[in-house]
Amino acid sequence: MHATDLTQGVTDSIPDNPEVRVLVCPAYGSKESRAHWRDTLQQEVPFTEASLARYLSPRQLEQLSRLHASGAARFWGATSTHDKAMSNVRTGDVALFTGAKKVLAVGEVGAIFVNDAVADVLWPPFPGGKSWHTVYSLRDFVPAEVPYEELAELIGYAKNYGFPGQLVLEGGKARAVIEGLRITTRTVLEQLGVEKPPVRGALPTRRTELERQHTPIVSFDRAAAATLYRREEQPLVMEFCATLAISAERFRSPVGLCDIYLPGPDSVEVIEAKSRTEHAYVREALSQLLDYAPHSPRPVDRLAVLVPGPLDERELQLLHRYGVDCIHRVSPGVFRRVPAPDHRRRLMKKMWTES
Repeated sequence: MHATDLTQGVTDSIPDNPEVRVLVCPAYGSKESRAHWRDTLQQEVPFTEASLARYLSPRQLEQLSRLHASGAARFWGATSTHDKAMSNVRTGDVALFTGAKKVLAVGEVGAIFVNDAVADVLWPPFPGGKSWHTVYSLRDFVPAEVPYEELAELIGYAKNYGFPGQLVLEGGKARAVIEGLRITTRTVLEQLGVEKPPVRGALPTRRTELERQHTPIVSFDRAAAATLYRREEQPLVMEFCATLAISAERFRSPVGLCDIYLPGPDSVEVIEAKSRTEHAYVREALSQLLDYAPHSPRPVDRLAVLVPGPLDERELQLLHRYGVDCIHRVSPGVFRRVPAPDHRRRLMKKMWTES
């Protein structure tokens, strides 16, 4: 058995500002890859059972148990052809699973190690096929629907690029993908203190089947300050940001990552996006904005909630009571701002900027 540990710790070894990488993983093209998807992505695999645990080194089992307190995880991997690129991959890196000319899911790398025996248990080679070599678990795994054209544009490739093989993106290309797709990893939230590391022995999360019309994916509910990839909000945010005269940014704070940060020459605005207009969504956006605002790198002048359609009067009045604007989508590429009364904004601004 060839077993090598590559995983960094979640709380004790990760640097303050790690260089996050993005893996682009073909995962749903061939018959073999679809079988692997079904076996180790569509469902979690218990790693404490003897059939798998017997091949794990004590260090690998400890890493998996620390990151996946329930004793089960989703897994993916790579062949020895990718050893050099995969040697730099660490906990908290992002994996994009592709197929059918789109990104089908977004994952966050958990434990990662080289172990031929474990790979062959998880993914028995097809006749004439090649064994996998590197194995990594996934801390999170959520559905997505990002066309190849959009991904290619983010990393500066030709729009017709087909992503035929695995890629490991670093530096500016990786940052462009993470920012462009508004990805927030659990590892980052733990670094910020927003979310606590998993507790070993915790009860497994509740299983919920997702819609089947696009991909055969199963996700798991969890209580968290943010999700890895917010499928519903991301297209709305990107459409809105395309209308802006300045580049949209985000900032990290002890309470999380904001959706949109606009540090203009004359004013600073923080915007939180929601995919729906019901009261619970608007109230959540409001509480997030009031939480983020005092941590803004520059004092905030405006706060706004971005939604896909007009708000009912009750929800609009809730925002305006706290001096928060509403920005809603009118038609493709067209958005309308319903500003809060100036006196309310002035009254609330002191609270926004207090740290």
